[in-house]
Amino acid sequence: MASAGAADSVRAEAAGPPAEAAEEPEGGSRRWGAQHAGARELAELYSPGKRLQEWISVILCFSLICFNFYNLLFYLRLEHMPSVIVGIFAGVITADFLSGLFHWGADTWGSVELPIVGKAFIRPFREHHIDPTAITRHDFIETNGDNCFMTLVPLANMAYKFVSFSPEALYETCPWECYVFALIIFITLTNQIHKWSHTYFGLPRWVIFLQDWHIILPRKHHRIHHVSPHETYFCITTGWLNYPLEKIRFWRCLEIIIQAVTGEKPRADDMKWAQKIK
Repeated sequence: MASAGAADSVRAEAAGPPAEAAEEPEGGSRRWGAQHAGARELAELYSPGKRLQEWISVILCFSLICFNFYNLLFYLRLEHMPSVIVGIFAGVITADFLSGLFHWGADTWGSVELPIVGKAFIRPFREHHIDPTAITRHDFIETNGDNCFMTLVPLANMAYKFVSFSPEALYETCPWECYVFALIIFITLTNQIHKWSHTYFGLPRWVIFLQDWHIILPRKHHRIHHVSPHETYFCITTGWLNYPLEKIRFWRCLEIIIQAVTGEKPRADDMKWAQKIK
């Protein structure tokens, strides 16, 4: 486990706006923000080993992205364009749904105490709910490391195809690979888009334009998720699927089924960290 000093030094690489003031509950600890007892404890769990994993993931991910993009362009033909356009749109939709599914799972179930995945992958979700502005103080590596890690296997599989399949086979499968590539790109960028949805100062104009036109997750749209107990609007790539999934009570139905089967209460661990006062 890293010390508080190690966690602070890692995050000091990227300065961001200070956490917003929050109301003081009984017990004298902030309900939200960097001074919340649970937020401080969770931040200290960010270790040098985790940092190394993120660096390796980012380097490998973007190296494979460049390699695969070059090869896609090489095999792309004009007659592919209608299928490619549909594939890119489908990739964005799929990425939005998968971002919601993963976000819902990490927010709702599991515990920071779980071996391996607890501190590595569930911890950031617990920290985010009690210190939502922490993500704006994370640098590029910490923000995107986990998403890069998740895309390494499909990126490596795509690269393998480019070096082992025949040109004829690659020509035939090019539209499908464009769908997979679009899906990978938007999964890779999801947490960066999420970070922008919490950033209210200094965003590039082109990012604000994409948010305003709801091409990526808008800031006002994402605020809905951050109303306690954080039980809705989980999709954080574009947010396009949040409204229809909410209308059919998709997440709530899954929670009812899982609770009935396992007896586990949704968001129990999330609430435990939110209630910490020391």
